[in-house]
Amino acid sequence: MMDEIRGFNILRVTEEGRREVEDVIAREFPLTIILDNQELVTLLCTPKDLKYLAIGFLSSEGLIQHKGEISKIILDDRRGVVRVETEGDKGGATELIFKRLITSGCGSGAAFYRAADTINQAKVESQMKVSAGEVFALAKEFQQSSQIYRATHGVHSAAMCDTKDILIFAEDIGRHNAIDKIFGRCILEDIATDDRMIISSGRISSEVVIKIARRNIPIVVSKSTPTDLAVDLAARLGVTLIGFVRGKKMNVYTEGWRLIGD
Repeated sequence: MMDEIRGFNILRVTEEGRREVEDVIAREFPLTIILDNQELVTLLCTPKDLKYLAIGFLSSEGLIQHKGEISKIILDDRRGVVRVETEGDKGGATELIFKRLITSGCGSGAAFYRAADTINQAKVESQMKVSAGEVFALAKEFQQSSQIYRATHGVHSAAMCDTKDILIFAEDIGRHNAIDKIFGRCILEDIATDDRMIISSGRISSEVVIKIARRNIPIVVSKSTPTDLAVDLAARLGVTLIGFVRGKKMNVYTEGWRLIGD
């Protein structure tokens, strides 16, 4: 965890007075992704699982579909550059170069999708179901899993789960990045995403719904709230969107038939 945090001497002020203390803060690291010798985007991220982040980002943006397309990944974590070479020519990436963004993924994020992409996206047809008790149990375990958050309160977390267990956990200063790290690991390690759930600490926006639908994941859960466009998109794509999971309460915004009684 030491690579993801940095210590500072700070002045802490309270009603009782002020004192100098040592504190730790989440690190922010620029990672530039170069796809087939073309600089595509610079993401501001937590310096951990950078290969997973790069591949997950490219997959979420529809530029890579599966591991077989990847011929080489070269990571220079000192300079903050990851080069991804693919089989064949990713000509579509050329059109995106002018849209290069610098982002932490906490605002609109680095997202290259267009409205037309949602029309072409297939609906998630999974018959997976989960009980309210299982969602509450997973959310509680999820809250306790982030070491960096407990130390700094400065990162987002994401997890991929079945109905019983957290299978993959990731954290990053960007909520999009945390999800992309999960998907990048799934691609590189041949981990199936069918009939799985994503839990996120951040709000669910339309970009997150598209990322999840592209991996054919039927359920997304958040302790925060969704945007209106995310709700509209989740309904259209057949994704069950559960938000505001706090204690023993939750809001189910779309496809509530997947949430069953205990």
